[in-house]
This record gives sequence, structure tokens and C-alpha cells, in this order.
Amino acid sequence: MNKKERGIDNKSYKELALQDIHIFVKTRFTEVKKSKKIKDLVSFQTTNKFLIMAHSQEELKILGRIVASNNKNNLSEILIEYEEHLNLALECIPTTKTHSNVLMHIFGFFSNEFLDFEKNKFFELQENYKKGKITIGTILGDIHPIIYRFNKIYLASQTYFLLYANQESQSIFKILDEKNFKI
Repeated sequence: MNKKERGIDNKSYKELALQDIHIFVKTRFTEVKKSKKIKDLVSFQTTNKFLIMAHSQEELKILGRIVASNNKNNLSEILIEYEEHLNLALECIPTTKTHSNVLMHIFGFFSNEFLDFEKNKFFELQENYKKGKITIGTILGDIHPIIYRFNKIYLASQTYFLLYANQESQSIFKILDEKNFKI
């Protein structure tokens, strides 16, 4: 597996390899299967939405339909079908394009609350990511504190931030402070 497939664009960043991410997600899904509770499957789907979206938006839609079918099928059948599609999703390697799509979904949670210069900074970070100047881990590390600033509980629960963010990077607040902006 090369550096790109492992999710590492720059040696100075400490990001998890895709294999580690897959192990984490599959281990959590095994816990869902053991619990045999639909609420645990719904919670799993909810907390892994952006992570799955980064891998395959098509499989994310299928997985959502599988979870929604819980009144029509028995749980063991649902879990088998869900696991098949989860594995298909995880086989897809996230790309700059798929991560950028997730970033835009995340931006939607803040777009009405950001000041103009914060929106500009977000788009600057995303452009730097698209150009390969920063990693997905760096941009997520920068965005992560904003989740708490705006009390976005749904985003705080996303494994996408846990597994892809580089927590050692500067936060967007430090960047803005360096440019003498006041929030």
C-alpha cells in the first residue's frame, strides 16, 4: 500500500492508515452485530455517515435504505446486507474529490454562522487541500474546534473527525489570530 492509499500526503503528519480505519469501523460494526439492536445499527450509521460518504456516496445511500428497512425485514437479514455494503464502501479508497464533498457537507453546518472572513478561510483551506498543499487530516484538525464553538453535537459524534483529523495541526483560530482577526 502506497502513502496515498494509506491517506498520508506528507511525512510530517500523523494520520491513520486506511487499514487502521477499516479495522476500527469493522470492530465497531461487530459490536453492533453482537448487540442485535436496531438502535445500535442506527447509531452506527449516524456516527459513520461522513466516513462512509468519503469512501462511497453511492454505498452510503444504500446503507441508509437498509437501515430504514428495519420495519420490513428481520434484523439478522438487515445486518448481513448492511455488512456486505459496508465492506463494499470501505473497499473504495477516498479521493480528494470525495473528501472535498464531505467538507462541503460539513461546511453546510456552519455556513449561516460563519463570518465572511471565516468562510473565506474555510474555502482557502479546502483549495489548499485540493492542490495537495495540506492533507485531509490537517483541514479536519483545523475545523474540529469549530464544531464545539458552534455546538454541533451531530458533527462531534462523527468518526470521520476521529479517524481522519490530524489533531497536531494548528486550529483555524490560531491561523486567524496570526492574521490579527478577532472572532
